Amino acid sequence: MQRPLVLLALLALALAGCSEGPPPRAWAANVCSALTPWRAEIATLTSRAQEQTPNSATPEQAKDTLVRMLEGARDSSERARGKVEAAGIPEVEGGKEIAARMTDSLRKMRDAYGKARDTIKELPTADATVFYDAVATAMATLQAEYKASALDTSKLRSPELQQAFEEVPECLS
Repeated sequence: MQRPLVLLALLALALAGCSEGPPPRAWAANVCSALTPWRAEIATLTSRAQEQTPNSATPEQAKDTLVRMLEGARDSSERARGKVEAAGIPEVEGGKEIAARMTDSLRKMRDAYGKARDTIKELPTADATVFYDAVATAMATLQAEYKASALDTSKLRSPELQQAFEEVPECLS
């Protein structure tokens, strides 16, 4: 009697291992549900830093503001990366590569924010001109790294996913 139960359990496990990923629309909805709040948080953090930094009385205050903004952006990027990874592999041709590119892109963005944060955190603030010049260089590097790893769903090689990203409500905002 136990042998049939063991065989059923093994069959269930085997079938679960063979299950396919989410269909394109579900995957796109999950990805956009992860990216929409991430983009909003990045915009808010950037705006807040742009408002506060010029009003900083000292380079130390500007440094604190920028470090907090970059740390928040790094952490937000990691949360988005984790959610995109949790979305699984879309049930489309090349789905594994597409999912990997999406999570890799967010990992690179997370790392770029972290690198900029670490760079600015280590800057000396005794000479304001030197400090602000170094901040400008760090932010230019961040911008270049960010642009190089940017997510672009319009270049997906999957017509099903392209259509899904253009149609699901979670991606239309």
